[in-house]
Amino acid sequence: MALDVGKVRVGVALSDPLGYTAQPLLTLWRKGRGDDMRSLLRLIRKHDVVRIVVGNPLHMSGDVSPWAAKVQEFAEELRRRSGLPVVLWDERLSSVEAHEILDEAGHDRRDRKYLIDQVAAVVILRGWMEAQEQTAALRQRDLHEANSENEQNEPA
Repeated sequence: MALDVGKVRVGVALSDPLGYTAQPLLTLWRKGRGDDMRSLLRLIRKHDVVRIVVGNPLHMSGDVSPWAAKVQEFAEELRRRSGLPVVLWDERLSSVEAHEILDEAGHDRRDRKYLIDQVAAVVILRGWMEAQEQTAALRQRDLHEANSENEQNEPA
């Protein structure tokens, strides 16, 4: 599950059970921290979520913005209450990419507030998933190279 946490809404996206794709789920309109947590915990149980990726809204410089500090607190509370791993993921430019995706799909700009947060959550989840794939591929390559070196060093 990925979350794009805003002041008014939280965009929610899910991966498929095998972790290959990311799809928008819904937009949660914020009511208060307690209500938001209860709603998210229900979604987590309903969809058998095993990990949560939360967009971390850093400044373009990489510095922690005031909003990023609040999102990090939100993520920590969600980790405590859900008992699941919660990963903060750099979300810089995710909203820009989400707008580009909606432009390409032909969505009217006036109706975007109902979709933009979900699509931003998809962008966040996709970015995290791609990074996991790259890390796994690098590990596999390193393992293959180590095995090749061992085979070359073995006496005939």
